[in-house]
Amino acid sequence: MKKTIIAALLTIASLSVLTACGSKADASADRVQSAEEQKTSSAETTETASEAKTIDIKLGVVGSIYDDLWKSAKEKLADEGINLEIVQFSDYVTPNNALANGEIDLNSFQHQIYLQSEIDQYGYEITNIGNTFIIPLNLYSEKIKSVDELKDGDTIAVPNDPTNEGRALKVLEAANVIALKDNDNFNPTLEDIEKYNVKVEIKEIAANTIPSTLPDVTAAIINGNYALDFGIKAEDAIYKDSVLDEEQYWNLIAARTEDLSNPELLEAYDKVVEAFQSDETEKVFNDTFDGYFIKAGWDQDKLAEFRR
Repeated sequence: MKKTIIAALLTIASLSVLTACGSKADASADRVQSAEEQKTSSAETTETASEAKTIDIKLGVVGSIYDDLWKSAKEKLADEGINLEIVQFSDYVTPNNALANGEIDLNSFQHQIYLQSEIDQYGYEITNIGNTFIIPLNLYSEKIKSVDELKDGDTIAVPNDPTNEGRALKVLEAANVIALKDNDNFNPTLEDIEKYNVKVEIKEIAANTIPSTLPDVTAAIINGNYALDFGIKAEDAIYKDSVLDEEQYWNLIAARTEDLSNPELLEAYDKVVEAFQSDETEKVFNDTFDGYFIKAGWDQDKLAEFRR
């Protein structure tokens, strides 16, 4: 009887040991599996974080209309991990300085001749990375309905910055108000006026203030973005700009030249240009702004030389 009891106890003890060993093995396997799952989860998290990485790009502009002009491009870029922030400036002088100093990453407010004049004057190392559009520089008036109504002694306001003034004088020449000297000066000044077909007084005024002075002059040449900001419609112009085919007057997107040697930035800026030069943007030109903006130079790849 004692032998039977002892044997039974030994059998129970053996089973207990085996069960304990099995539990340890199972627990160990569970820990290995858990560790693998954590590694997988960690890897997936890292991959997701990498995929979710965004690039922030600040784009300087002049005028609230650029919010609409860049809206579709901004949405496209967001899908590609690029957060495009529109930074507003109130004048034409500040954006290039801000770009050169690294306060913004890109700007889009100027045409080529204006950019070149800024580079010549301040030594900025800034490059055109993509053409955008050309804006007609029209003649407006609250006092007369036609250029033919201009008379001696009337006043015409023009932008006082060199490049826009030069283009404004070309518009006045095309309207037969003045005649410019035949001296091949691409960017004429008042001194280049050879003849006044109508003896008007030309007043040089800051471009951003011209719309508000329109009631005080007979007529004024107004930059398109400022005309739009003041609710002045292109169809109300008494003379519409016909100087549209000169490439130097095409607007552009500018970047610091040094940034174009950075592959990551180059790729991002390339996407910015591509996003703007789209059918959606052209639709905004035509539908929202009644064709006030005309696409120009979209077939030119300004970044090609930097991809080599």
